[in-house]
Amino acid sequence: MSNNETIFYVYILTNKNHTVLYVGMTNNLTKRLKQHKGRISGSFTKRYNINKLVCFETTIYINNAIKREKQIKKWNREWKINLINDLNPDWNDLSSRFY
Repeated sequence: MSNNETIFYVYILTNKNHTVLYVGMTNNLTKRLKQHKGRISGSFTKRYNINKLVCFETTIYINNAIKREKQIKKWNREWKINLINDLNPDWNDLSSRFY
């Protein structure tokens, strides 16, 4: 991958008690995480204090990222939990990889 290729992220955030899951897509995960953690972003994530990054995938193709985000959003909660458990079984906050 060359330096001028954009990386797109499909990610899942949760809150402290893992009661709410939020699926999003961005090309700047660092900036987006700062918005979530600073409670600057949308009312849904602010209302439920969703700011813990527990899962993310990457691609260089925006169409793939959009398709994957829509796919995961349609999944039931159990499937999303299974994806998180496969990639991050301890549900650690992965945000530190981007700061």
